[in-house]
Amino acid sequence: MLSRRTGVWILSGVTLAIAIAAVLAPRFAQPLSYHQFADTRSWLGIPNFGDVVSNAGFAIVGVWGLLVLLGNPRRVAFVDARERWPYVIAFAGMLLVAAGSTYYHLSPDNNRLVWDRLPMALVFVSLVDAMLMERASVKAGILLLPLLMILGIASVVQWYASELHGSEDLRFYTAVQVYAVVFLLVTLLLPAQYTRSGDWLIIVGLYVLAKSLELGDRAVFGFGHIAGGHTLKHLTAASAGWYLLRMLQKRNVREQAITPQSSC
Repeated sequence: MLSRRTGVWILSGVTLAIAIAAVLAPRFAQPLSYHQFADTRSWLGIPNFGDVVSNAGFAIVGVWGLLVLLGNPRRVAFVDARERWPYVIAFAGMLLVAAGSTYYHLSPDNNRLVWDRLPMALVFVSLVDAMLMERASVKAGILLLPLLMILGIASVVQWYASELHGSEDLRFYTAVQVYAVVFLLVTLLLPAQYTRSGDWLIIVGLYVLAKSLELGDRAVFGFGHIAGGHTLKHLTAASAGWYLLRMLQKRNVREQAITPQSSC
């Protein structure tokens, strides 16, 4: 286990390294084939039924998470009450993902994809901020939350603007996703205020599985033509959100984390 000071230095180095890599990496475009999903079957008058309706998972988890975090604050323990807000943004982002992804999959193209990616970026950066608050500094997390949200949104806006101008640059949105995963994994090496830290590995693992299903969309659909990989990607990513909520409800504050300065 790293000391908090050492961990902060490592996290700063990771942040700088990924930022430099994003700037120096060659530009790459969103492949036009991205919008050509395997399962294009319609049902009940809904085009691309599987990819559209599977977004219900995000809506359910998003609403459920907001009800738990805002409806009855005592259901989730926080050392500092301000640690709640990145999670509120994350679950609100999941609800918005359901709307944005549904809109996109009804008629997939870049103009609609931007509304899918904007809330996803908010989910990524809010979880980064949540771990920053819990493992490093609540004060730093509060100060950086607006900046991280702006950076997440800016990465999507920059990609879309590059598409409109013909320069096609997906580097920075990709960097945000990579950064979120790496940041979460590194913060697990810092002292924990709460139990159930291992649940984060399952959450990250579910996200990685979701991305793998997305990449294997056609191969997955080829097994019996039951569901495309992208449909299963939605369900798997939503299950990661559910597991996050489960962790928040089941974890406890470690005794050594309760101090007069940090208690609610």
